[in-house]
Amino acid sequence: MEERRSTMRTPLQSTIVAKKLGGNGDANEVGIDITDVSKTGVGFTCKMPLEIGTVYEAYLTIWTKEVLHAFVEIVRIEKKEDCFQYGGIFIGMPELDLARIDIYQTFENENN
Repeated sequence: MEERRSTMRTPLQSTIVAKKLGGNGDANEVGIDITDVSKTGVGFTCKMPLEIGTVYEAYLTIWTKEVLHAFVEIVRIEKKEDCFQYGGIFIGMPELDLARIDIYQTFENENN
């Protein structure tokens, strides 16, 4: 797969429930399986089809077991055999949370 992120990806195995924003006010929740995270976004799989441009509110548990409140906009979709592979960008992620991801990645790179 062609690399599209401007920042380094780090594998992360995590599952979260994300809530769709907008629309008629209904809280459409979907379960997603996180595959990797970078300072700019997240890669994940989901069995349900989602739409490009849709924004989801999520609580992402990172490697340190800290939970980051994030808003993710779907920017890439790829159909796999039994699920969809997605790419999403963080919207309005606080600098402190971005720094948490960056510090972990730096630490991991120096130890590998």
